Amino acid sequence: MLISIVAPCYNEEDVLDRFHEAVQRVADELLPLGHDMEFVYVDDGSRDRTLALLEGLAARDARVRYVSFSRNFGKEAALLAGLRHASGDSVVVMDADLQHPPELIARMVRLREQGHDQVIARRTRTGDRFTRTLTARLYYRLVNRLIDVELRDGVGDFRLLSRRVVDAVLALTEYNRFSKGLFAWVGFPSTTFEYENAAREAGRSSWNLRGLLNYGLDGVLSFNNRPLRAALWLGMGLLLCAGLYTAWIVGAALVHGVQTPGYVTIITAVTALAGVQMVMLGVIGEYTGRIYYEVKGRPHFLVKATNVERTKDLIP
Repeated sequence: MLISIVAPCYNEEDVLDRFHEAVQRVADELLPLGHDMEFVYVDDGSRDRTLALLEGLAARDARVRYVSFSRNFGKEAALLAGLRHASGDSVVVMDADLQHPPELIARMVRLREQGHDQVIARRTRTGDRFTRTLTARLYYRLVNRLIDVELRDGVGDFRLLSRRVVDAVLALTEYNRFSKGLFAWVGFPSTTFEYENAAREAGRSSWNLRGLLNYGLDGVLSFNNRPLRAALWLGMGLLLCAGLYTAWIVGAALVHGVQTPGYVTIITAVTALAGVQMVMLGVIGEYTGRIYYEVKGRPHFLVKATNVERTKDLIP
């Protein structure tokens, strides 16, 4: 069985050689068991020497395949490119910063041989700050009430996929991709095991608070239309409240006579309704923006250098 290792890379020059040595050791351990391995690296527009290191790895190791983007297109595009270029019977998706321990690949392969199409590594939150752990738990509890698939806390991109799962994911051609949700949406028999959280070996994470918030928002909007439905129900609720308030004002006028309207009441009502309208417009705008990107039909990425065959997303 051929196993493809797909590893997106962004400014990983400090750790890339160590990562490749680690996955090479795993490949040497699996070879006597009848498993060959290839390494598919995707350079997501790195600004350091990541591409030069990948070219050197490819020159030394015939199993290395690399794709380098024309600019930074994001991790979702890198994952898609890696899956498109992976030819293995099974594909392991993992980060190149060694936060995903390569020694777990052998365990994934054993579980795959038991018939599981997805073998998912779920990291514990050992060592995380309390606020980050609490925020993550609250997010997953909320998002699973909203979306049509189940997302689990600690489950990320580190997983083994069978060939039919990879083909199913590649058949989903949407532009706004949320891979964690796509993996859950395609289904197929899956199993999960836990591993201890590992620290990043070198460099700094490119994720910041704004990026995490946008990523979380993508997860909410990519797999449901409940925010739009909520806008409808909220509008109907406000209409009902306005009707009840109008009835109360009319009743008070009939009983006590016309009184001077309350300034505070008017300002509060106007401000609150304006805020609600802006929120609803924002929700509608988010979905409209996604339609806009889908209709344009632009490629997910453009490739400036590769040692594999050309793809439709490659610059002509």
